[in-house]
Amino acid sequence: MNIFESINAVMADMGAVGKNSQNKQQGFMFRGIDAVMNALYPALVKNKVFVVPQIIDQQREERTSSKGNLLIYSICTIKYTFYAEDGSSVECVVIGEGMDSGDKATNKAMSIAFKYACFQVFCIPTEEMKEADPDNEVHEVKQGLATKIQIKKIIQIGKDKYPDKELDEKELEKWSYEQASEFIKANKGGE
Repeated sequence: MNIFESINAVMADMGAVGKNSQNKQQGFMFRGIDAVMNALYPALVKNKVFVVPQIIDQQREERTSSKGNLLIYSICTIKYTFYAEDGSSVECVVIGEGMDSGDKATNKAMSIAFKYACFQVFCIPTEEMKEADPDNEVHEVKQGLATKIQIKKIIQIGKDKYPDKELDEKELEKWSYEQASEFIKANKGGE
């Protein structure tokens, strides 16, 4: 079978993936990556389809939780190539976002990206489609202030583009996230 026939066969073998996992912090139900993988795996094996991921772009920044703890926020643009036994393939590019207080922000972004790539490529049925799928973990982000990464970028831009002006880091810490983003964008990220 070619990839188009194989994807159709996987779709025929898939069942619905419902919101059977619960976010313990806020109590909402969601469809977890484990449920998607457990439902999809037998159909992929049976129909001889495999997937190869490729990270196209990754952005990371530090944020502060409402409790003052450091959070790492990661955004990954990932291309997934789905192959059939005859070598034919289909590509799907998705964006995944993840946030973690440890070393798993990128892993979470990749899991979310893969989950949605599978939902979209295989049109996986769901028991309900009333709202967007939230992440299992919710982090409250301190709103409004520039991040440490933004401040570092702004200081570097200042050194590169405006060597006669010295930027005060304490003043930059008062900038809003939006002000910092606009400054970086207006100066093309310091390039």
